[in-house]
Amino acid sequence: MSALPEARPARRPMRLADVEAVAAIEAAAYGHPWSRGNFIDSLAAGYLAEVLTMPHDGLLGYFVAMPVLDELHLLNLTVDPAWQGRGLGGALLDAVEDHGRDRGLLALWLEVRRSNERAQALYRRRGFVEVGRRPGYYPAAGQREDAIVMRRLLCQADALD
Repeated sequence: MSALPEARPARRPMRLADVEAVAAIEAAAYGHPWSRGNFIDSLAAGYLAEVLTMPHDGLLGYFVAMPVLDELHLLNLTVDPAWQGRGLGGALLDAVEDHGRDRGLLALWLEVRRSNERAQALYRRRGFVEVGRRPGYYPAAGQREDAIVMRRLLCQADALD
């Protein structure tokens, strides 16, 4: 007797047709979400952007990253709140890192809200280290919130010498 294969999430490039679903996840996940225009502008600029989908469940998450010289800057990585805690954020982060390595980039950079301890824990488990802070970087309820700047090297340390 053979079992049916279990459905697995699939990644593909983000398209303009995805922006409505992406913006809906963004609004569900954050108090101060990116706008539709931020995603449209990122696609128009040619940034690296992919979505994670599941048959019958639609879009589960996405990332947007910007290559700059010999580095990659992760601008947004989000998993639908209904799908969080299932390893999808790690899978998206793997994809970002793989894109950076495939391009021979030296490091992956990101900013994360000081209050987003869950994301910080993921990044630390994955080898990111805090390298600085950006005071008042993010909008927050009636004020601004600091960003923690994190970096992960994508190549061997001796390649940096």
